[in-house]
Amino acid sequence: MLQILERLFGAADKTVLVTGGSRGIGRMIAAAFVDAGATVVITARHADECAETAEQLNSTGAGGSCHPIASDLSTEQGVAALVADIRQMTASVDVLVNNAGATWGAPFEDYPASAFEKVVAINLTAPFLLTQALLPLLRAAGDEGAPARVINIGSADGIRTPSMETYAYSASKAGLLALTRHMAKTLVDDHILVNAIAPGPFDSKMMAFVLGNEKGRSKVAASVPAGRIGHPDDIAGVALFLAGAGAAYLVGETICVDGGVTNVA
Repeated sequence: MLQILERLFGAADKTVLVTGGSRGIGRMIAAAFVDAGATVVITARHADECAETAEQLNSTGAGGSCHPIASDLSTEQGVAALVADIRQMTASVDVLVNNAGATWGAPFEDYPASAFEKVVAINLTAPFLLTQALLPLLRAAGDEGAPARVINIGSADGIRTPSMETYAYSASKAGLLALTRHMAKTLVDDHILVNAIAPGPFDSKMMAFVLGNEKGRSKVAASVPAGRIGHPDDIAGVALFLAGAGAAYLVGETICVDGGVTNVA
C-alpha cells in the first residue's frame, strides 16, 4: 500500500519552487512538499516573512527542506533575479507552482488603472515570464517517463462571476486558466505538463478582510455547498497529485478545489 502511494504521489528527491510561498495557499502547498520529502524553494517579497516560514517548515522534522528567496515578481527584473538565484542552487526544477498573487477591490467607476496593471502583472504576466525563464531547468528535470510540472494557482473567481468588485483579479485569473491550456499545448513536447488549480475560499491574507471575523466567515462558509472554508489538506492533496506520477496523463486541466462553488452553487 505504502509503495503505490509513494510511487503515485511521492515527492522525495524533487526540487519544487513555490512562489508566494510564505503564507496562505502557497505556504500550505510548500508545507505539503516538505512533508513529502522534497527540496522546496519558497519566494515572497518580504525577506523576513519568507525566512520565518522556511524556518518553521524546516522545524517540523519532515523529510524535505525549505529554502527562502526574497523576490518581487511584478517586474521582469525581479523574475530574472529570482531565476539567477535558483540557478545558483540547482540545475533542474521538477515542479514550479505559480501561486504568488494580488487583488484589489473598488467600485467600477473608481477602479484605478494602476491597480489593474499591478494585479495583472503579478497574477498573469509573472507566471508566464517565470515559466519562460525557467524553461531550461524544467526541461532538464523532465523526460517522457517523469515529466516536469507547472501548477498554476488560479481561482474559482476566474471561472464564475464574483460578487465583489475585484475586476482585475477575476480577469487575471481567467486569463491564467487560458494561459495554462496554451502553455500546456506548447510545453508538453518538452515533457513539461502544465495544469491549474482553481481554489475557492481558503484562509489567506487576501481573504482576511472577509474571513477575519466570525460573521464574514460564517457567511462565506454558508455560500459554499460543502459548508466550510478550505483546509490545508484540501489544497495540499491536489498539488501533490498534480506533481506526482498519478497525474502524468493530465495536460492543460483545471481542478476546482472550492467545495462545489464553481460547479454546484
